[in-house]
Amino acid sequence: MRILVTNDDGIQSKGIIILAELLSEEHDVFVVAPDKERSATGHSITIHVPLWIKKVFISERVVAYSTTGTPADCVKLAYNVIMDKKVDLIVSGVNRGPNMGMDILYSGTVSGAMEGAMMNIPSIAISSANYESPDFEGAARFLIDFLKEFDLSLLDPFTMLNINVPAGEIKGWKFTRQSRRRWNDYFEERVSPFGEKYYWMMGEVIEDDDRDDVDYKAVREGYVSITPIHPFLTNEQCLKKLREVYD
Repeated sequence: MRILVTNDDGIQSKGIIILAELLSEEHDVFVVAPDKERSATGHSITIHVPLWIKKVFISERVVAYSTTGTPADCVKLAYNVIMDKKVDLIVSGVNRGPNMGMDILYSGTVSGAMEGAMMNIPSIAISSANYESPDFEGAARFLIDFLKEFDLSLLDPFTMLNINVPAGEIKGWKFTRQSRRRWNDYFEERVSPFGEKYYWMMGEVIEDDDRDDVDYKAVREGYVSITPIHPFLTNEQCLKKLREVYD
């Protein structure tokens, strides 16, 4: 396959280098990734300034470029310019830390894959779910084995897979729902050496979803969480209720 690899941690991050090198053992791999970290940029794109592309070296088998854009920009540039619209699969990652629950709305990693899904190209976001001790190689090797088993044609149009891999021994994998995992944000006030106040956003994770088949519960139990997601955000149940009341 011709595989595009991108991320939000930057072209020099360990996760993308390991992923690209391992995928290139069996596939034709192109890397197009941000020139620096673009974590939590969500699905932003660049429209008011030019985008620059620079060829870089990752390994002998991998064609790699850095860009000044976001992960979504990288996918657009790769598809339309670098790969001449010949892409079989897009993989975004391996991200350092989990992308579960409401994280996916902020995640540049997920957005890189979502951009591919919006082009109706099979796309996967993959994260090592332990931020402190990420196992990039373990996550990459899981993906390689998964691609040998999984039929990409089973994905609905405009749908991607969001994969979170636990650190340590993997018991297996489960198809999961996006959880209601979220953050309780607060801001810590600090003072600069010049006496000026500034604020650092902090947060505590909230995991109180009462459903059994959600992403973080699978990871907590030692399973890889695989969640199919798409860009369409209409709440169908609420829409039906509102129409029943007001139509």
